[in-house]
Amino acid sequence: MGALDHITDLFDCTGASSGARSRLKQRKQLQTVEIKVKMDCEGCERKVRRALEGMMGVKQVTVERKAHKVTVVGYVDPARVVSRLQHRTNKRAEIWPYLPYDVVDHPYAPGVYDRKAPAGYVRNVQDPQMSYLTRASSTEVRYTTAFSDENPSACSIM
Repeated sequence: MGALDHITDLFDCTGASSGARSRLKQRKQLQTVEIKVKMDCEGCERKVRRALEGMMGVKQVTVERKAHKVTVVGYVDPARVVSRLQHRTNKRAEIWPYLPYDVVDHPYAPGVYDRKAPAGYVRNVQDPQMSYLTRASSTEVRYTTAFSDENPSACSIM
């Protein structure tokens, strides 16, 4: 607690002690929020940037127009950032639904691959029906490594 906080606690007329105030006012954690927003031109990009830069707690706003992605770094709540962006720009916004292509085990699975996704990304699916694709069985691993180029004792049928 700094000197200024201590002085304001001394002259506080609300009757709440500093311990009660600290329990009521909790600090938000520094977060990185990624948002998907459709942007076509520099005007849309400027509109999105200005809507988010004025928000309290925002430290940095990065806009990638070609990927339709906005990254906000700061002490903010992700839901409030999305709602403010929708309200100020009248554009549809959502939390970034994609993962890098390298992270997913089966990127071309029916529910994971998305043609609208930016290059190098696939859809982040948390569907329990898709969970059987995430882990390869031991039989599947055996067959794929039998014909692999990295396996020195692999089958070489030519």
